[in-house]
Amino acid sequence: MASHTDVQPSRVLYGCMGLGGAWDTSPHTAEDIAAAEAAVEAALDAGITVFDHADIYRHGKAEAVFGEVLARTPGLRERIILQTKCGIRLAEGERPGLYDLRGPSIVRRVEESLTRLRTDVIDVLLLHRPDPLTGPEEIAKALASLHGQGLVRRFGVSNMSGAQIAHLRAHLDVPLVANQLEMSLERRDWVESGVLVNTPAAADSGFPHGTLEYCTAHGIQVQAWGSLAQGRFTDGGDSPAARLVTDLAARKQTTPETILLWWLQRHPARIAPVIGTSRPERILACRDAVHREPELTHEEWYDLWITARGAPLP
Repeated sequence: MASHTDVQPSRVLYGCMGLGGAWDTSPHTAEDIAAAEAAVEAALDAGITVFDHADIYRHGKAEAVFGEVLARTPGLRERIILQTKCGIRLAEGERPGLYDLRGPSIVRRVEESLTRLRTDVIDVLLLHRPDPLTGPEEIAKALASLHGQGLVRRFGVSNMSGAQIAHLRAHLDVPLVANQLEMSLERRDWVESGVLVNTPAAADSGFPHGTLEYCTAHGIQVQAWGSLAQGRFTDGGDSPAARLVTDLAARKQTTPETILLWWLQRHPARIAPVIGTSRPERILACRDAVHREPELTHEEWYDLWITARGAPLP
Protein backbone atom coordinates (compact mmCIF):
# COMPACT_ATOMS: atom_id res chain seq x y z
CA MET A 1 0.00 0.00 0.00
CA ALA A 2 1.22 3.49 -0.80
CA SER A 3 2.39 5.67 2.04
CA HIS A 4 0.63 8.90 2.94
CA THR A 5 2.21 11.96 1.41
CA ASP A 6 1.84 14.01 4.59
CA VAL A 7 4.35 12.03 6.69
CA GLN A 8 6.64 14.58 8.34
CA PRO A 9 10.26 13.87 7.33
CA SER A 10 12.62 13.51 10.25
CA ARG A 11 15.77 15.61 10.51
CA VAL A 12 17.84 12.41 10.51
CA LEU A 13 17.51 9.55 8.00
CA TYR A 14 18.12 5.89 8.72
CA GLY A 15 20.43 4.33 6.12
CA CYS A 16 19.62 0.67 5.58
CA MET A 17 22.90 -0.41 3.97
CA GLY A 18 23.80 -2.52 7.02
CA LEU A 19 20.66 -4.66 6.82
CA GLY A 20 20.34 -7.99 5.04
CA GLY A 21 23.37 -10.00 6.14
CA ALA A 22 26.54 -10.53 4.11
CA TRP A 23 27.61 -8.59 1.02
CA ASP A 24 27.08 -11.54 -1.30
CA THR A 25 24.31 -13.27 -3.21
CA SER A 26 23.52 -15.86 -0.55
CA PRO A 27 19.87 -15.79 0.63
CA HIS A 28 18.98 -13.68 3.64
CA THR A 29 18.10 -15.56 6.80
CA ALA A 30 15.57 -15.36 9.61
CA GLU A 31 18.33 -13.85 11.75
CA ASP A 32 18.86 -11.12 9.14
CA ILE A 33 15.16 -10.27 9.24
CA ALA A 34 15.18 -10.18 13.04
CA ALA A 35 18.20 -7.85 13.01
CA ALA A 36 16.42 -5.59 10.51
CA GLU A 37 13.30 -5.53 12.70
CA ALA A 38 15.38 -4.49 15.71
CA ALA A 39 17.12 -1.71 13.76
CA VAL A 40 13.88 -0.38 12.29
CA GLU A 41 12.18 -0.45 15.69
CA ALA A 42 15.08 1.50 17.21
CA ALA A 43 14.95 4.06 14.40
CA LEU A 44 11.21 4.53 14.89
CA ASP A 45 11.70 4.84 18.65
CA ALA A 46 14.28 7.56 17.95
CA GLY A 47 11.70 9.46 15.91
CA ILE A 48 13.12 8.68 12.46
CA THR A 49 10.58 8.53 9.65
CA VAL A 50 12.82 8.47 6.54
CA PHE A 51 14.46 5.17 5.54
CA ASP A 52 17.18 5.25 2.90
CA HIS A 53 17.97 2.27 0.63
CA ALA A 54 19.76 1.43 -2.59
CA ASP A 55 19.11 -1.48 -4.92
CA ILE A 56 22.70 -2.68 -4.53
CA TYR A 57 22.87 -2.78 -0.73
CA ARG A 58 23.78 -6.35 0.22
CA HIS A 59 22.99 -7.33 -3.38
CA GLY A 60 19.35 -6.37 -2.87
CA LYS A 61 18.99 -8.11 0.47
CA ALA A 62 18.72 -4.86 2.43
CA GLU A 63 15.56 -3.99 0.51
CA ALA A 64 14.30 -7.57 0.77
CA VAL A 65 14.55 -7.82 4.56
CA PHE A 66 13.02 -4.37 4.91
CA GLY A 67 10.15 -5.57 2.75
CA GLU A 68 9.73 -8.48 5.15
CA VAL A 69 9.57 -6.04 8.06
CA LEU A 70 6.93 -3.97 6.27
CA ALA A 71 4.86 -7.09 5.55
CA ARG A 72 5.01 -8.12 9.22
CA THR A 73 4.14 -4.68 10.61
CA PRO A 74 0.65 -3.53 9.58
CA GLY A 75 0.41 0.20 9.07
CA LEU A 76 4.18 0.81 9.06
CA ARG A 77 4.36 1.75 5.37
CA GLU A 78 1.88 4.57 5.94
CA ARG A 79 4.06 6.01 8.75
CA ILE A 80 7.35 6.30 6.88
CA ILE A 81 9.03 7.87 3.88
CA LEU A 82 10.78 5.27 1.72
CA GLN A 83 13.81 6.36 -0.29
CA THR A 84 15.97 4.19 -2.53
CA LYS A 85 18.63 4.61 -5.21
CA CYS A 86 19.57 3.09 -8.54
CA GLY A 87 22.34 3.60 -11.06
CA ILE A 88 25.18 1.36 -9.85
CA ARG A 89 25.64 -2.15 -11.23
CA LEU A 90 27.78 -4.41 -9.10
CA ALA A 91 30.51 -6.54 -10.66
CA GLU A 92 29.34 -9.78 -12.26
CA GLY A 93 31.92 -12.47 -13.00
CA GLU A 94 34.74 -10.85 -14.92
CA ARG A 95 32.73 -7.70 -15.66
CA PRO A 96 33.69 -4.88 -13.30
CA GLY A 97 31.16 -2.71 -11.55
CA LEU A 98 29.85 0.21 -13.57
CA TYR A 99 27.25 2.99 -13.60
CA ASP A 100 24.05 2.68 -15.62
CA LEU A 101 21.41 5.41 -15.85
CA ARG A 102 20.01 4.33 -19.20
CA GLY A 103 16.25 4.73 -19.25
CA PRO A 104 15.27 1.04 -19.43
CA SER A 105 17.77 0.23 -16.68
CA ILE A 106 16.32 2.88 -14.34
CA VAL A 107 12.79 1.58 -14.91
CA ARG A 108 13.82 -2.06 -14.43
CA ARG A 109 15.74 -1.35 -11.23
CA VAL A 110 12.81 0.57 -9.77
CA GLU A 111 10.44 -2.28 -10.56
CA GLU A 112 12.82 -4.72 -8.86
CA SER A 113 13.10 -2.47 -5.79
CA LEU A 114 9.31 -2.20 -5.53
CA THR A 115 9.06 -5.99 -5.54
CA ARG A 116 11.74 -6.44 -2.87
CA LEU A 117 10.31 -3.66 -0.69
CA ARG A 118 6.78 -5.04 -1.06
CA THR A 119 5.31 -1.64 -1.82
CA ASP A 120 3.63 -0.07 -4.83
CA VAL A 121 5.37 3.30 -4.68
CA ILE A 122 8.78 4.73 -3.81
CA ASP A 123 8.54 8.11 -2.10
CA VAL A 124 11.99 9.35 -3.24
CA LEU A 125 14.25 7.83 -5.89
CA LEU A 126 17.87 8.99 -6.00
CA LEU A 127 20.21 8.50 -8.95
CA HIS A 128 23.09 6.85 -7.12
CA ARG A 129 26.06 8.10 -9.17
CA PRO A 130 26.52 9.98 -12.44
CA ASP A 131 26.68 7.87 -15.61
CA PRO A 132 28.94 9.68 -18.10
CA LEU A 133 27.48 7.76 -21.06
CA THR A 134 23.81 8.60 -20.54
CA GLY A 135 22.46 11.99 -21.53
CA PRO A 136 20.02 13.93 -19.36
CA GLU A 137 17.26 13.68 -21.98
CA GLU A 138 17.14 9.89 -21.63
CA ILE A 139 17.21 10.07 -17.84
CA ALA A 140 14.45 12.69 -17.84
CA LYS A 141 12.22 10.50 -20.01
CA ALA A 142 12.58 7.55 -17.62
CA LEU A 143 11.86 9.67 -14.54
CA ALA A 144 8.80 11.22 -16.19
CA SER A 145 7.50 7.74 -17.00
CA LEU A 146 7.98 6.49 -13.45
CA HIS A 147 6.28 9.58 -12.06
CA GLY A 148 3.43 9.38 -14.53
CA GLN A 149 2.77 5.75 -13.62
CA GLY A 150 2.67 6.63 -9.92
CA LEU A 151 5.65 4.38 -9.15
CA VAL A 152 7.85 7.19 -7.79
CA ARG A 153 6.67 10.37 -6.10
CA ARG A 154 9.84 12.47 -6.01
CA PHE A 155 13.39 12.34 -7.32
CA GLY A 156 16.88 13.31 -6.27
CA VAL A 157 20.53 12.52 -6.88
CA SER A 158 23.53 11.26 -4.98
CA ASN A 159 27.22 12.08 -5.30
CA MET A 160 26.65 14.84 -7.86
CA SER A 161 28.03 18.35 -8.16
CA GLY A 162 25.98 21.48 -8.50
CA ALA A 163 26.92 21.71 -12.20
CA GLN A 164 25.79 18.15 -12.86
CA ILE A 165 22.50 18.78 -11.09
CA ALA A 166 21.92 21.97 -13.07
CA HIS A 167 22.57 20.12 -16.33
CA LEU A 168 20.06 17.41 -15.40
CA ARG A 169 17.43 19.83 -14.06
CA ALA A 170 17.38 21.69 -17.38
CA HIS A 171 15.77 18.61 -18.97
CA LEU A 172 13.41 17.55 -16.18
CA ASP A 173 9.73 18.25 -15.73
CA VAL A 174 9.90 16.99 -12.14
CA PRO A 175 11.92 18.71 -9.39
CA LEU A 176 14.98 17.24 -7.73
CA VAL A 177 14.53 17.29 -3.96
CA ALA A 178 17.76 15.83 -2.54
CA ASN A 179 21.48 15.35 -3.12
CA GLN A 180 23.23 12.77 -0.94
CA LEU A 181 26.96 13.27 -0.35
CA GLU A 182 29.57 11.86 2.00
CA MET A 183 29.93 14.42 4.81
CA SER A 184 31.13 14.13 8.39
CA LEU A 185 33.62 15.51 10.87
CA GLU A 186 36.09 13.09 9.26
CA ARG A 187 35.12 13.86 5.64
CA ARG A 188 35.31 17.64 5.76
CA ASP A 189 36.14 18.65 2.17
CA TRP A 190 32.56 19.91 1.72
CA VAL A 191 33.31 22.69 4.20
CA GLU A 192 37.04 22.96 3.50
CA SER A 193 36.42 23.84 -0.16
CA GLY A 194 34.71 27.04 0.90
CA VAL A 195 37.62 28.39 2.92
CA LEU A 196 40.54 27.14 0.86
CA VAL A 197 39.66 29.37 -2.10
CA ASN A 198 42.73 31.39 -3.11
CA THR A 199 45.10 29.17 -1.10
CA PRO A 200 47.56 26.54 -2.40
CA ALA A 201 45.64 23.86 -0.48
CA ALA A 202 42.60 24.36 -2.72
CA ALA A 203 44.19 22.06 -5.29
CA ASP A 204 43.96 19.16 -2.84
CA SER A 205 40.21 19.52 -2.22
CA GLY A 206 38.19 17.18 -4.39
CA PHE A 207 34.78 18.48 -3.35
CA PRO A 208 32.97 20.36 -6.16
CA HIS A 209 33.01 23.92 -4.91
CA GLY A 210 29.63 25.63 -4.83
CA THR A 211 27.55 22.44 -4.65
CA LEU A 212 26.10 23.20 -1.21
CA GLU A 213 25.28 26.74 -2.26
CA TYR A 214 23.59 25.49 -5.42
CA CYS A 215 21.47 22.96 -3.52
CA THR A 216 20.45 25.51 -0.90
CA ALA A 217 19.51 28.11 -3.50
CA HIS A 218 17.31 25.63 -5.38
CA GLY A 219 15.58 23.96 -2.44
CA ILE A 220 17.49 20.68 -2.78
CA GLN A 221 18.00 18.95 0.56
CA VAL A 222 21.60 17.99 1.28
CA GLN A 223 21.77 14.53 2.84
CA ALA A 224 25.01 13.38 4.49
CA TRP A 225 25.96 9.73 4.19
CA GLY A 226 28.76 8.44 6.42
CA SER A 227 27.74 11.07 8.97
CA LEU A 228 28.98 9.13 12.02
CA ALA A 229 32.42 8.62 10.42
CA GLN A 230 32.38 4.88 11.07
CA GLY A 231 32.78 5.44 14.80
CA ARG A 232 36.16 7.19 14.61
CA PHE A 233 35.10 9.80 17.16
CA THR A 234 32.68 7.78 19.28
CA ASP A 235 33.82 4.18 19.73
CA GLY A 236 36.47 4.70 22.37
CA GLY A 237 38.69 6.83 20.20
CA ASP A 238 41.45 8.83 21.93
CA SER A 239 42.27 11.41 19.29
CA PRO A 240 42.00 15.09 20.27
CA ALA A 241 38.80 15.37 18.23
CA ALA A 242 37.27 12.27 19.85
CA ARG A 243 38.06 13.65 23.30
CA LEU A 244 36.47 16.99 22.38
CA VAL A 245 33.34 15.22 21.09
CA THR A 246 33.07 13.29 24.35
CA ASP A 247 33.58 16.44 26.43
CA LEU A 248 30.95 18.39 24.52
CA ALA A 249 28.49 15.51 24.85
CA ALA A 250 28.91 15.55 28.63
CA ARG A 251 28.47 19.31 28.77
CA LYS A 252 25.34 19.22 26.59
CA GLN A 253 23.92 16.17 28.40
CA THR A 254 23.70 14.19 25.20
CA THR A 255 25.69 11.53 23.33
CA PRO A 256 28.85 11.76 21.22
CA GLU A 257 26.82 10.57 18.22
CA THR A 258 24.50 13.54 18.62
CA ILE A 259 27.43 15.96 18.74
CA LEU A 260 28.66 14.63 15.38
CA LEU A 261 25.21 15.01 13.84
CA TRP A 262 24.71 18.44 15.36
CA TRP A 263 27.97 19.54 13.76
CA LEU A 264 26.45 18.78 10.35
CA GLN A 265 22.99 20.11 11.20
CA ARG A 266 24.38 23.40 12.55
CA HIS A 267 25.52 24.37 9.04
CA PRO A 268 23.18 26.85 7.26
CA ALA A 269 22.57 24.29 4.51
CA ARG A 270 20.43 22.41 7.06
CA ILE A 271 22.16 19.14 6.28
CA ALA A 272 20.15 15.98 6.98
CA PRO A 273 22.47 13.25 8.29
CA VAL A 274 22.02 9.63 7.25
CA ILE A 275 23.01 7.19 10.01
CA GLY A 276 23.99 3.74 8.79
CA THR A 277 24.66 1.73 11.92
CA SER A 278 22.63 -1.45 12.42
CA ARG A 279 23.21 -1.46 16.20
CA PRO A 280 19.98 -0.46 17.98
CA GLU A 281 21.79 1.16 20.90
CA ARG A 282 23.79 3.37 18.56
CA ILE A 283 20.67 4.29 16.58
CA LEU A 284 18.98 5.36 19.81
CA ALA A 285 22.08 7.37 20.72
CA CYS A 286 21.15 9.68 17.82
CA ARG A 287 17.73 10.51 19.26
CA ASP A 288 18.64 14.05 20.37
CA ALA A 289 19.69 14.95 16.81
CA VAL A 290 16.14 14.12 15.73
CA HIS A 291 14.33 16.01 18.49
CA ARG A 292 16.64 18.85 19.58
CA GLU A 293 17.98 21.74 17.56
CA PRO A 294 21.79 21.76 17.36
CA GLU A 295 23.13 23.17 20.62
CA LEU A 296 26.61 24.05 19.41
CA THR A 297 27.78 27.62 19.66
CA HIS A 298 29.66 29.31 16.84
CA GLU A 299 32.90 28.76 18.75
CA GLU A 300 32.18 25.12 19.62
CA TRP A 301 31.42 24.31 15.98
CA TYR A 302 34.75 25.82 14.93
CA ASP A 303 36.58 24.04 17.77
CA LEU A 304 35.36 20.71 16.44
CA TRP A 305 36.36 21.56 12.88
CA ILE A 306 39.82 22.91 13.71
CA THR A 307 40.58 20.06 16.13
CA ALA A 308 39.53 17.44 13.59
CA ARG A 309 41.58 19.02 10.79
CA GLY A 310 44.62 19.18 13.06
CA ALA A 311 45.77 22.56 11.78
CA PRO A 312 44.67 26.19 12.01
CA LEU A 313 42.42 27.65 9.36
CA PRO A 314 44.20 29.51 6.53
